[in-house]
Parts: sequence; structure tokens; C-alpha cells
Amino acid sequence: MLSFSQPITPAIKAHLDAQYSLIADMSQKVFETAQRINDLNMQVIKSALEESFSSAQQVIVARDPYEALSIAAANAQPQAERIREYQQNLNNIAARTQVDLAKTAESHFPNTSRTAAAVADEVARKATEETEKATSRQKAAMEKFTSPIERPDDVKGQAPRPSA
Repeated sequence: MLSFSQPITPAIKAHLDAQYSLIADMSQKVFETAQRINDLNMQVIKSALEESFSSAQQVIVARDPYEALSIAAANAQPQAERIREYQQNLNNIAARTQVDLAKTAESHFPNTSRTAAAVADEVARKATEETEKATSRQKAAMEKFTSPIERPDDVKGQAPRPSA
């Protein structure tokens, strides 16, 4: 049986290395996605602030409330378009990330599968060895239990001496 007190075998080490490599590459892809989303958010915030300041300046210099209202209404349509563009960019990032993660997993699959099979074979071999050891110990115990107990003062074929 495998336990933590036993040293890590080459098969287990290879499988752990393969798993670590997969996790590291997947983490890198997720980090890159977070960077792309952060960059997009910073771009949108910068653009929104610039447009808000520009609109505010136009509203401030408006000659009457109707002109100010007209300026504000004219800026509503471009804002809706920017929100749609932002959503589209997020969808593109999500789709790209999904493809990247799938490719990464696919590239690691052969090695990870091979090392997992090696670990499974090793576990099966160890289990068989331990089962054989346990069976031989049980067999020896049963033989001890079922064999007659011999005492040094007993002689075969004679009745035991009465105690005085």
C-alpha cells in the first residue's frame, strides 16, 4: 500500500510533474485572460472619462437648457454603442480563452495520460505484492493455528504424565 512514509517513485514524480506543468500552463492562460480583461476595462474607463469630460464641457458652455439637453441626448447613442462594443470584446476574450485552454489541455493530455497509466500500473503492482504478502502471512498464521502444539515433555505415542 502506498503511504506518505514511502519515497516518491519515478512514476509518481513524472505524473506530479505532468500535472504541475498542466496547471502552470492553464494558470498562465487564465492570468493572460485577466490581463486582457484588465486592459479592456482600463481602455473603456479612460474613454468613458474623456467623453464624460468632453460632454460636460459642452453642456457647461451651452447657451440654454434645451441645447444642454440636446447635447446630453446626442451622447446617449454613442454610449450605448460603446457598451455593445465592450460586451463584444468580452465575448471575444472569453472565446479566445476557451480555445487557448482547450489547446493547452490537449497538448498536455498525452503526457498526463501516460503518467497516470504508469501510476495506476504501479499501484496495481504494489497492491498485488501487498496482497501476496498478506495472504502468505494469513496462511502462516492458519498453519500455526491448525498444527498441534508440541510440548518438550510430550513424547509421541505416550500419554501425558500425571502431575504430582
